[in-house]
Order: sequence, then C-alpha cells, then structure tokens
Amino acid sequence: MSAAADRPAGILRLSAPLVASFWLRSAFAWIDPIFAHHLTDAAGRPIGDESLAAIGLTLPLEFLLIAVWVGTSNGLTSRLAAALGAGDGAEIERLKRAAGRIIVVLCAVFLVFAAAVWAGARSYLDEPVVATQFRIYASVLLAGSAFTSFWSILPDSLVKAHQDTRSTMWAGILSSVTNAALNTVFVFGFGWGIFGIAFSTVLGRIAGLVYALRRAAWHERRRRQAASAAAAAPVADGEEPGPIRAILAIAVPSGLAYVLMALESQAVNLILKGLPEAASRLAAWSIFDRSLRFLAMPLIASGVALLPLVAHRWGAGDRAGVRRQVRVASLAGVAYAVVLVGPVALVVGPWLAEQLSEAARTAALARATMPFLPPAVLAMVPILQLRSAFDGIGRARTGLRVSFVRSALLVVPLVLAGSALAPRLAWDPLLGACAGFVLGLALASLYLLILLRSALRGPRPGA
Repeated sequence: MSAAADRPAGILRLSAPLVASFWLRSAFAWIDPIFAHHLTDAAGRPIGDESLAAIGLTLPLEFLLIAVWVGTSNGLTSRLAAALGAGDGAEIERLKRAAGRIIVVLCAVFLVFAAAVWAGARSYLDEPVVATQFRIYASVLLAGSAFTSFWSILPDSLVKAHQDTRSTMWAGILSSVTNAALNTVFVFGFGWGIFGIAFSTVLGRIAGLVYALRRAAWHERRRRQAASAAAAAPVADGEEPGPIRAILAIAVPSGLAYVLMALESQAVNLILKGLPEAASRLAAWSIFDRSLRFLAMPLIASGVALLPLVAHRWGAGDRAGVRRQVRVASLAGVAYAVVLVGPVALVVGPWLAEQLSEAARTAALARATMPFLPPAVLAMVPILQLRSAFDGIGRARTGLRVSFVRSALLVVPLVLAGSALAPRLAWDPLLGACAGFVLGLALASLYLLILLRSALRGPRPGA
C-alpha cells in the first residue's frame, strides 16, 4: 500500500475546494431573484414583485428538496466511504444498486408533488398573478429536480466518498454558470418569463451532473483496477435489503435535521412578526440571517468534507485519526470566526445593512445586529462542522437529537425569551432575539461536543 493510501487527505485540504464552491453557489443564489425583478406580463406591465413573491413562496419547497437530497447523499456518502475504508468492493456495488432504487422512488414522489402544486396553486393563493407565477416556477422546479438533482446523488456521493472534493467544486461551478447563461437566453432572448428562470435552473444542473458522472466513473475504474490487482474477492450477485436500510438509517435522520432548521427559521419569523414595527424588524432580521448564512458557508463546506473523511477512517478502524481531524476542523472554524468574520462583520456589516435597507428604521436595526454575527458564527462551529461526524460513524440519530434540542428546546424558546426580556435592559426586542439565538446555538454546540467526545471514544460499531 502506498504512503498516500496510508495517509489520506486531511480535512483542510478536502474543505478548501468546497469552501470556494459553496461561497460561489451562495452568490449565484441571487440569479433567479435578479432576473425575476425584470419580468413583465404579456401586455408589458411589470410583474417583478409578484414573481419575487412566487420565488419566495417556493423557498420552503426548495428547502424540502434540499433536505431530501442532502439526507440521501449523506447516508450514501457515509456508507460508501466506510466501505472504501474497509476495502469492501462487494458492499460498494450493493450500495450503488440500492441507491438507484431509492432515487427512482424519490423521482416518482416529487413528480407527484409537482403535479399537486400545479393543480392546487390557484386555490392556495388569492392573488392571481402571484398564483400563476408560483404555479409555473414551483412545479417546473420540483418536476425538473426529479430528472436532474436526484440523479446527481449517486455520482456526487461516489466522488465525495473518494474524497475528491475538487470535482464536487467544479460540478457546482458548472451548474451555477450554466444556470446564469441560460437565464439570459431564456428570459431576454426567448421571452419565456418565469418558466425560463425555473427551466434554466433545472437544465443548469445537468452540466454538474454530467461532470460528476464522468468523475465518479473514473474513480470507480481506478478502484476496480486496484481491487483486481490485489486479487480482491469477487462482487456478490443479487440485491439484498440491507444496503437500502443502511442508507436510509442515515439519510432519514440527516434529512430531518434540515427540516428542523427550516421549522426553526419559520418559528423565529413568527416571533418577530408578533412584535411592534414587525415589518422593519423582519427585514432587519432577514439581512442578519442572510449575512450569517453567507458567512457560515465555510463551516457548512467543512462539514460536508468531514462526512466522507470520518466515515472512511472510521470504516478503516482509525479512531485516533478521526479525533485528530475533528480537532483540526474545530480549530480552523474557531480561527475563521475570530480572525475573518469578526473584522468583516464589524467593518463591512454596517455598510451592507445600509445597502440592503430601504427604510431608515430598518437600516438602524440591521446595523445593530451586525455585532452578533461573529459570536453567532463562532457558536455555529460545532453545529455546522461537526454534526456530520455522527453520520460518518453511523450514529445519525444522535445528530438528529442534537438538531431537535437546538431548535425546539434552545433556539426558539431563547429567541422568544430574549425578545420579551430585551425592553427591561433597554434593548430593542430584535437585539434580544439575536442574543437568545446566539445563546441557543452556543448551548446546542456544547451539547453536541459532549456527545461527540463520548461517541468518538467508544468502540467502532461492529468491531
């Protein structure tokens, strides 16, 4: 065995391409709203606001799609990486066949979901223009994802399981750039309106899918050649139910964790909606939340990279290596929050708040939230970076438990308490909500660290 095989890539090298990719994807997330802002109806009347409202209404559906995609990908990536670490080629082939069956079911479910949205959109919404735009955008996006997004789960998981995060980066870049180019052609060239915006998003993912398929095939050819040279045991024929259950055992809890995050976000919005001057506070919170999500991208990217690394080394029985990489990831996350996020939030944050606000009251509130960004990112380091380690060691239910405690028992109650108690401290309720939010994240992260420390010192499952 070569030295490279003995010493696989560390978390920092695996994370770097994903950090660039995730930041770029976050920037490209503005493509659809920007193009929607310029839409007009058949008579030439502007319908940009209605189109933006339709895209906003689609966000919960997109988050559901992401939750299913990420959960399935995490489950498959973890199992594939563990099988690679154990050198079990037969298990890899069984997992690939099982993944194909899961993807077919997901495609069928979301096609039915898209049809339901198309049939019920106009009865769900009172505003006819918004209903029409939502009907087109949401149904095309959901149906198209059944043919593009879900089929990328298998090659993407294979690439990540082989710890080739650079290919994951290029697949994301290709999808984003293709989406932007097709938006220009479909909206301004063909005049397809919001259908063109949704269709370009669907087609843009094909570019990333094709690239991921080629890279996954290349990695699999190399694996089979290495196994053949090592006189590995032949791949077992037939399909067993075990691999499907193994994937879903991680996929379901991992996906539900994202659903809990979506419900947490909605609960915070409802709390702020009940405050006086709700519009200004909701707008300021939106600026804070969007800024936080952008600054947290490196932590999310590191968590994605950590999953196959932990699963691979855990499958190989290298518990010391897993603990070492978790420590490195944690220290890197803390350094990022202190050295980079702190100065950026305090220097650039107030300017950004001004640029994204229309009313003076909103701008003042948004500026006041900026100092909460560095501690929020710091508190998120374990939650966003290290939760995936539970998926990697096959304890996804523990990760889901942490997510439940974070959202239901800590963040939402503390945001509510902070907004209620803030006036007694001469604070604005929004700042009290921010303080409660940060405290909830910090306590959830502490809980995660305690559980993870115990899990990584325990015996490897099946050992």
